[in-house]
Amino acid sequence: MENGKAYGFFDCSSSKEEIEAELPTIRHLAQTPSNLELFLTDDIRKVNCDGKLLSIVNEAKESGIPEYKYVMEAALPNATNEAVANELAQILNQAYQSSLYKEGEKFRGDVMYEKDGKYVFRE
Repeated sequence: MENGKAYGFFDCSSSKEEIEAELPTIRHLAQTPSNLELFLTDDIRKVNCDGKLLSIVNEAKESGIPEYKYVMEAALPNATNEAVANELAQILNQAYQSSLYKEGEKFRGDVMYEKDGKYVFRE
């Protein structure tokens, strides 16, 4: 089994540095596997993904859907893409419970992963 991968797109008013500083605590509270690799960026072009995902992001942008501020790529050895998407969703949920979000601040985010050759949103 290869590395499972998933991508989280989200908004947060905190800086990239603040999110990265909070990630170890968030991971601990979300009880994610220690070998789950995370990469956070505010530039989709820096994400290690294929053209299919980039075209989905570009289509969304062109159709007027607001762009997300951050992208978090997650990878986990010997796991399915769906399993990694579930882990990533736990991280984003836990982040929303953290000091990264002000009280009353709305959460806007999506987690996507490849399934049967197509990218799907995690339900």
